[in-house]
Amino acid sequence: MKIDAHQHFWHYNPAHQVWMTDSMAGLRRDYLPDELAPLLGAIGFDGSIAVQARQMIEETEWLLQLADSHDLIKGVVGWLDLRSPALDQQLARFALHPKFVGVRHVLHDEPDDEFMLRPDFRRGIALLRAFDLTYDLLLFPKHLAVALKLVAEFPDQPFVLDHLAKPPIGEGLLSPWREDLRCLAAFPNVSCKLSGMVTEARWRQWRADDFHPYLDTVLDAFGPRRVMIGSDWPVCTLSADYPSTMNLVIDYIRQFSAAEREAILGGNCARFYQIKPTPEPS
Repeated sequence: MKIDAHQHFWHYNPAHQVWMTDSMAGLRRDYLPDELAPLLGAIGFDGSIAVQARQMIEETEWLLQLADSHDLIKGVVGWLDLRSPALDQQLARFALHPKFVGVRHVLHDEPDDEFMLRPDFRRGIALLRAFDLTYDLLLFPKHLAVALKLVAEFPDQPFVLDHLAKPPIGEGLLSPWREDLRCLAAFPNVSCKLSGMVTEARWRQWRADDFHPYLDTVLDAFGPRRVMIGSDWPVCTLSADYPSTMNLVIDYIRQFSAAEREAILGGNCARFYQIKPTPEPS
């Protein structure tokens, strides 16, 4: 099963998608499963992981409703307030849904760079394991050293790093991102999504080899069993169309064995998020 490990859906609302600047005007419309379906099909992918884009419990509910009616959505990484005193009850409710696979918070937008180390947030992380849920780390490079402390405290909690922690690809800089990423990868409970790269490059002016030093670093650090392909659609369309975005990784991993390519293109994602194969119709 081939899975796009990271994409988003939304009904555009300027009051909610306040992060969409004028340079992102192309994102200011609805993006829904019926638009993604043919894109997945054209490259032979079976489905995707829908990831939260708004920090609202209503969005988590909406994404799960979409998942109920669209088989292409294999899992939902939603948002819940990990600091809430009622988090355990909320987790108990949402964990009943078979496609609720994990939680994410937009950590890189928090004014406090050490937000993830606050006691109430760490209490929330501690509750995830009891419900067999994952956690997506959405970071900038400056947060990697802080994330080291978080993942060290929870060695049994599965974490996945979104977008390689958004290294400065457009500037061609590797350090200190490279060194900090290697430290994070030393923890076996952390995986990494090969996603979000084209928007960190020069929009629509990049070349495929711009990404190779970053992909080399990630694959060397995590190995082919802890990385997963993701598009970050529709955000990726700011810098590249869907097939071009996905083909950056698909072409790069031709150097690996067939089994390793299968893992990167879906197997690792399915294992990490515990995605069950869709039953064949009888």
